[in-house]
Amino acid sequence: MIQSLFIITSTGETIIEKHWRGTTNRAICDYFVEEVNRHKRREDVPPIISTGNHYLISAFREDLFVLAVITNETSPLFVIEFLHRVVAVFREYFGKFEESVIKDNFSTVYQLLEEMLDNGYPLTTEPNALKAMVAPPPGVVGRLAAMVSGRSGVSESLPDGALSNMPWRKAGVKYSQNEIYFDVVEEIDAIVDAHGEMLQCEVHGSIKGNCRLSGVPDLTMVFRDPSVIDDCSFHPCVRFSRYEHERVISFVPPDGHFEVLDCCVDFDRMVGPLSSSVKASGQADPWPSWRLCVSYVTSACCRYSRCMRRLSLLSWALQPHVSS
Repeated sequence: MIQSLFIITSTGETIIEKHWRGTTNRAICDYFVEEVNRHKRREDVPPIISTGNHYLISAFREDLFVLAVITNETSPLFVIEFLHRVVAVFREYFGKFEESVIKDNFSTVYQLLEEMLDNGYPLTTEPNALKAMVAPPPGVVGRLAAMVSGRSGVSESLPDGALSNMPWRKAGVKYSQNEIYFDVVEEIDAIVDAHGEMLQCEVHGSIKGNCRLSGVPDLTMVFRDPSVIDDCSFHPCVRFSRYEHERVISFVPPDGHFEVLDCCVDFDRMVGPLSSSVKASGQADPWPSWRLCVSYVTSACCRYSRCMRRLSLLSWALQPHVSS
């Protein structure tokens, strides 16, 4: 599985390194940086790079590369998903995933990596479970007190929910006011010709929640039109078997921020009432700098009732009704 993990800046500086299955020579990072420098844009670096003895799998976020070193045959998507989890956990703990934040909290970073993998295999990746084992970074006063007392931020005992069948939710959650919020986040990817006609269109949607409920709430989410939802990925808390049979999302939510589902809708075979205009302005020299402005209207043809529902970027369909 994962032998070593490095966090490298876009300039090639290694700020974090962690080894689980033997020590990896840091020269492997130099090889990776050389591969990075061959590309003009950091986003164009391939996520999987093969060397003589290693496979280098990376994820690029906020001018930082999270690099995993693999020596045996492993599913690349499995490793990439773990790297995304690492970034998500750091954002949950520190608010940002940036070089300065990582350097200021390197002790907590190493504690988290120690808990997230066991001998190179993912163990605990849920923020709720990790917060019960590794305390979030304290403020300035808390840091000074920890330095004087020598107190560690790692819990000496396993959290109550560590061995349960719901590792995503910590035990003993209590709020004076119980509430939960959901946001429907939508993005549209489209190819438009010079006449403003839509050649290809795809809508990406996600439902993000913020849970502040006491105890162990069991919730059910019902959509107005679940038939438009395709290619879904769910949070582990969702009971997938019930969704397959009833198209109803039943789940015990984690505490705090989480993403219930991520989905997309493909419009390749549909002629939707989407009128658009595209304007491009910029210069080619001395350096390409272009601004592309796209405006679109979805209310041009109301007779396409089915298309109108979808071209509202899933808002019409994803009107969740939640009950406990």
